[in-house]
Amino acid sequence: MNPINPTYRTATLLVQGGIDRSPHGETAEALYLTSGFVYDSAEQAEATFKNEVTHYQYSRFGNPTVSMLENRLALIEGAEACRATATGMAAVHSALLSHLKSGDRVVASRALFGSCHWIVSTLLPRYGVITEFVDGADLAQWQAALSTPCNLVLLESPSNPMLEIVDLRAVATLAHAAGAIVVVDNVFATPLHQKPLELGADVVVYSCTKHIDGQGRVLGGAVLGRQKWVDDVLQPFIRNTGPSISAFNAWLLLKGLETLALRVDAGCRNAEQVAGFLAAQPDIARVWYPTRADHPQRDLAMSQMTAGGTLVTFEVKGGKEAAFRMMNAFRLIKVSNNLGDSKSLATHPATTTHMRIGAEERAKLGITDGVIRLSVGLEDVRDVQDDLAAGLAAI
Repeated sequence: MNPINPTYRTATLLVQGGIDRSPHGETAEALYLTSGFVYDSAEQAEATFKNEVTHYQYSRFGNPTVSMLENRLALIEGAEACRATATGMAAVHSALLSHLKSGDRVVASRALFGSCHWIVSTLLPRYGVITEFVDGADLAQWQAALSTPCNLVLLESPSNPMLEIVDLRAVATLAHAAGAIVVVDNVFATPLHQKPLELGADVVVYSCTKHIDGQGRVLGGAVLGRQKWVDDVLQPFIRNTGPSISAFNAWLLLKGLETLALRVDAGCRNAEQVAGFLAAQPDIARVWYPTRADHPQRDLAMSQMTAGGTLVTFEVKGGKEAAFRMMNAFRLIKVSNNLGDSKSLATHPATTTHMRIGAEERAKLGITDGVIRLSVGLEDVRDVQDDLAAGLAAI
């Protein structure tokens, strides 16, 4: 490892953090496309498997390119350790299943991404894990749910897609008193604009597919936390179940990190302008964006986040039919369920990302048939606004 001063500022760590140059002295991070590694002797192999010496064994367990990504992400997040996974959902699944066993209890915010909601509501109970959902913005519900022992709390803030904010400090305090670890999905805020570990969380998960890649190229995920938890709890699960990321994907994510601050900051500026534009349109019933004065939790959002993010959620008057007409009229904005991309992307959550949680659960979350989630990209914001205007004209 070529050490870097950990006190360097974030923009510097994004470019040079975690680099491990080979004896060849390459400038760019080396791409180690290998499944396995060789040993100098049978004795070295035995000592490696006994954890008596440090040596790469197999790329499912660890890989030099993947290690560089993990070290850089840990530096940016301010975490002791990180493990990269093949996808964001692999990160969530690994964080939960590595920690839980039959008879344990989970409390989760109701406002979760559809697949995360499925894990808590459907998968965990199959293995004897007791689960309970609460409204994330209602601290009284957290207090009630965490008044009895609990093993793990899962939440995302801001939430997907309604940009609900959870009081991370307060929930972490309640969770720890109940004996739980707190796992935060920090995808929407990114490691640049929210630091859950500093707010009391124990574990942070990411879909690196989103802003970290940011260019629609590869899948990836990451789990970050304390070294002891990662080594003793998470690593054995990842090692033996195999949700490992490919070295090539890790290398592309390293390249994505180099421009993360530039892309995310530009996207945040564009998103804030787009939110203001949409709020002034008569065919828009409501706009959700964390920095806007009309967001119900703006003060809390700004106490935890340093920017509002690249996502804008809005409700079109006229329900699904009007929302579909608007989206079908887009020419610049593309219809896609991805987010955090350099291209502006729009999706209709009720029929895509949150379809399978059911109409009743969507109603609790406020995901009406008129809701559209817009991931604002890096185009000229005036062109994005013109495209939105054309979509509104088609309603």
